[in-house]
Amino acid sequence: MNSAPSLAPRRHRRRSAVVTAALTLPLLAVTACGTTTGTETPGGTNPSTPPAAGTGTSGGTSGARDPSGTTAPEATAAPTTSTAGGTTTHVRAGVYFLHSEKVSPAPRTVTAPATATAAVRALLAGPDRYERAHGRATAIPSGTRLRSLVVRNHVATVDLSGRYDDGGGSSSMRERLAQVVFTVTRFPTVHKVAFEVDGKPVTSFGGEGIVLNGPVGRSDFEDRAPAVLVESPLIGDTARTPLRVRGSADTFEAQFRLRVTDTTGRTAADVVVRATSGTGTRGTFDVTFPCKAARTGPGLLTAYVLSPKDGQLVTVDTVPLTVNR
Repeated sequence: MNSAPSLAPRRHRRRSAVVTAALTLPLLAVTACGTTTGTETPGGTNPSTPPAAGTGTSGGTSGARDPSGTTAPEATAAPTTSTAGGTTTHVRAGVYFLHSEKVSPAPRTVTAPATATAAVRALLAGPDRYERAHGRATAIPSGTRLRSLVVRNHVATVDLSGRYDDGGGSSSMRERLAQVVFTVTRFPTVHKVAFEVDGKPVTSFGGEGIVLNGPVGRSDFEDRAPAVLVESPLIGDTARTPLRVRGSADTFEAQFRLRVTDTTGRTAADVVVRATSGTGTRGTFDVTFPCKAARTGPGLLTAYVLSPKDGQLVTVDTVPLTVNR
């Protein structure tokens, strides 16, 4: 985590409203609640410009629950299109790259019904230019292929090519496992993931010998999740007021803050948030608050905490957005 040089003025902090988290994480796209979903940026676009906005749907259905108690958001169905072979349903999914060595979701549009398969293939393709320009990376070796993905009894068996476990130390191995686990368990029908490499079940992964005694879930990779994991909005989304933000958190006394700044660097919103649990147990949050930007353009959603030791502002994670007036 990175430390910012100063705190917000004390009188400003007193005015910030405390927002209590909801118990579940609804759907990903939240147009009705202030966020317009984005689409993947073509390779030739300016990396400082977020992806063009697409069309989202308002949320209202809870996501899949990991045995740890953390609720994962669902994938969201986008408008259907007609083709010569019939009707195609496009689904907005999230694939998990790395930001400062922690998982960080990015939007992708995939085609139903093989949505989890398409999401993993999008993950293996790596972050696009815009995402790389904003610090998103991957620990998955280039050239890794998805051989198959089968979901049965809420467990996804993911078979990857041998390139997947090439190179890297234990940290890199855990990161690439976490990327797949978080991506696949974002779908409501999947709670855990069983890994195979070249068609053979994995019990010991990589040269570091990471033991996989069976299917694994998000709670098995808590060390690879940021203290505040924002699941919506996603990088490149367009934010309007009121802004809805959802995710999970494990912070001291379950409390943290969310701040939105606009293209001028001015604060458009700064609120205190309380998750459903914290201090060693990851809880969920779902909050909506006014977001008044001075100017439309690139903006930033920052999750941060105040250090219990010295009161200094400590940045937990950031999500680049387009902020509208």
